[in-house]
This record gives sequence, C-alpha cells and structure tokens, in this order.
Amino acid sequence: MAQRTYNGRMNVREAIRFLESFVDMERDPGASKSPPMNLASMRSLLKRLGDPQRGRETVHVTGTNGKGSVSAMVEGILRAGGERTALFTSPHLHSYGERIRIDGEPLTMPELAEGLSAIRAAVEAEQESAGGQVSTFGVLVALFHWLARERLGDGGRQVVEVGLGGSYDATNVYGGAEIAVITPIALDHTAILGETPVAIARDKAGIIGPGSTCVLAPQPDPAVTQVVRDRCREVGAELRLVDEEWSTDVLERYVFGQSFLLHGPDGSRELRTPLLGAHQVGNAMTAVAVAQELRARGAAIDEEAISGGIARTRIGGRLEVMGQRPLLVADGAHNPAAAAALAEALREYLEWRRCFFVLGAMAGKDLRGIGYKLSGLASGIWCCKLTSRRSRVPAEMAAELAPLTPHVEVAGSVAEGIAQARQRAEDTDLICVTGSLYAVAAARTAVLGESVTGR
Repeated sequence: MAQRTYNGRMNVREAIRFLESFVDMERDPGASKSPPMNLASMRSLLKRLGDPQRGRETVHVTGTNGKGSVSAMVEGILRAGGERTALFTSPHLHSYGERIRIDGEPLTMPELAEGLSAIRAAVEAEQESAGGQVSTFGVLVALFHWLARERLGDGGRQVVEVGLGGSYDATNVYGGAEIAVITPIALDHTAILGETPVAIARDKAGIIGPGSTCVLAPQPDPAVTQVVRDRCREVGAELRLVDEEWSTDVLERYVFGQSFLLHGPDGSRELRTPLLGAHQVGNAMTAVAVAQELRARGAAIDEEAISGGIARTRIGGRLEVMGQRPLLVADGAHNPAAAAALAEALREYLEWRRCFFVLGAMAGKDLRGIGYKLSGLASGIWCCKLTSRRSRVPAEMAAELAPLTPHVEVAGSVAEGIAQARQRAEDTDLICVTGSLYAVAAARTAVLGESVTGR
C-alpha cells in the first residue's frame, strides 16, 4: 500500500531546503566514494509510494558521455510520434525542475514544491528506518516516478538517464528496463567506478536485465563491447550494436546546427539537428537505433517522428552559441574524452582566428587531461571559481595547467573570466566556457540572464 502523503504544503524555498537536507554527492565535497543511497533503500522508498516506477515501458540510459543528449533525443522522437513521455536527466543547469519533464515540459518550481510535499512523509519514513541513508538524488528519482504515475497513469513511456555508473545507481530499480542504452564509455569518476574502461563498463552494464534489449553505441575501446556482450549473454538480453547496423555522413555544418545522412538497415535518410559536433551526430544515430527498437515494441514512431524529434531536440550547455563577434559558446566538457570532442567540434564547426577558454572544474576531475585536449587551441585560459563547494581553486588549476600552456590566468568567477576574455578578444575570435556544467550555468546567467534556483 502506498504511503500516505504529507498533509502540509511546502513553498519553493522550504522545498529546496528539504531536498538539500539530504546527502548529495553533487554538492558535498566530502561525499562518500560510493553512492550514498543504496538500492535497497531506494526500492523501499518507492514501495512506500506504491512502486510508481512500474506500469510504463522504460528506456534506461547510461554511459560516460552523450547519455543526456541521447535521452533527450529519444524522448523527443517519442513525443513527436504522439506518445506521452516522462524524462529524467541530471544534473541541471539552473533549477531542479529541469531534471523532470512530463510531455516535454520541465517542472516549474511550484510544481516541484507540490510534488515534494506529496512524497515528504514517505521520504522521512525511509530516512528514519533502518534501511539506509536517503540522498537528494534518490528523492528526485522518487519524485520523478511519482509524478510520472500521477500525470501519465499506466500509459506513456519513460526515458531515464543514470546518475552515476549503473549497477548501484538509484535509477536502477526496474530489474532490467525494456531497453538499456549504453553510450560511449571513457574514464570518469574513476575513484568510484574503476580505473579502466573495462571496469567502468562492468558497472554500467548492470542496468541490463533479463529480457532487456541493450543498444550499445560505438565504443572507443573494443574491450567494452565484449564486457557488454558477456553481460547480455549472462542475463539473457538481446544486444544491438549501433555501429554494425548504422553509419553517418555529415553533409553541412552551420553555427546553429548541421545536417547529415544516416544509413541504416532500411536505407538512408537525411536528418538535421541544432546540436553541433560530430559526437552529436553519433548521439543521434544511437537515438534512432533506440527508436527502431521502440517501434518494434509498438511505439508510434514513423519517419516524420524521427526527423522531427531529432530536429527539435535542443539542449542547453552542449556547444551552445550564446553570442557572436566574438563568438561565445559554452559546453560542459568535464572529462578528457568530452574535451577532445569539444576541441574537434570547435575546429570543424566554427570559424575563428584565436580561441580563449574560460574554465571552471570540480574536484576529482582530470583537469590535466582536459587541459591537454584544449591547450593546443588556446591563446589564453582563464581558470575560474565556481559556486559549488566542490569547485577547484583557480590558482591551483592555473598551476596544474601551466606546463601545458603559458597563457593561463585566474578569475574570481566565470562572469569575471568572460569579461576578461572579451577585453582580449577581437570580433574574429572565439571564447569558449567549459570544464563543468556549473561553469556553463554561470555563463548562461552572466550572458543570457538565466536565473538559478536550487543549484
């Protein structure tokens, strides 16, 4: 039986205070090296709410890079086909409501407060039980599923992005989602997930369950494919290798998008996306492969839904162009593989004479690896302080990057770094804000006026 709901209604400020009263690896610099909310506690909390994660077909998406983009594209394709959808992603740029989208619409902060008020009694009961520690992320997962049931009933489809890893992530509550998607795997969160792509792949492959279909994106390390193949064989899941059935050719590149040919089992089609970079073409290819599996399972997906869903999927902070003369772009490249994709995209998709980076990074990230991928383009790097308690100290960042390039300076904030870069840049130059989504959020606030609620 579902736990009774909380009788009092919190306002937005109270709701954020309640949400942030729990342990949170994203905000807490002293967080554990393992997920703070174990799966037993997560499942117990959902049981108190009547197991709202059940009743809808689930696409569960993990990987190191691209999982947010693939999740958004898959949801966009489903919605373009007329399906009702629920989408869960993380982290957010400006407000917690961005993480939960029902039929494409993010939660407003009053809606978030109302939802948290409704599940508060169950959350507090779980926190007080002997089951384990509740986390901010786990509360958001529970809220997503509760809202999906309230808004969609037992219909629709849900697309859920993993927070960290796979096997022990708080989203892994389905016993094997209908479709498990694994995007490219690279080194990140090595202290938690493992120090090799193979070790990380073993953790992420934990989302594959009996009867699932696993869609595996092209992998930089072929050993990852074998790990996933072994997992599918072990649990009795089907495996679809995207690069065995699909390929792409980029046709045109613009400042605000690109077009490409997608070749697949049923022929070729021309698609357009507002997202920049060859890696986004790869993400679109994976999303279409997932869409084909969904169509085989009865989803209302035709060619128009595929082309329209890809074309209308926009994601803030992914090579987002925020200004011109000089060009100003922001991208949340937070590991070396993402930084390499960013560097390639800056070379191939944008025209500029000199490139300046405004860089903010979180503790625990491979700053030297990120800097190595970007330094060859840099006429200057500003190391900036972020608002998070996990932010790297700018002076320490500059000292670590100094062996890679002599053009390193420090700034007290991302806004200050942008201002200093603009003083140096000419109309034909490029300023790129990167290193963390926190840096991107700060840039969007400084340049576009986007407000921050509950960071």
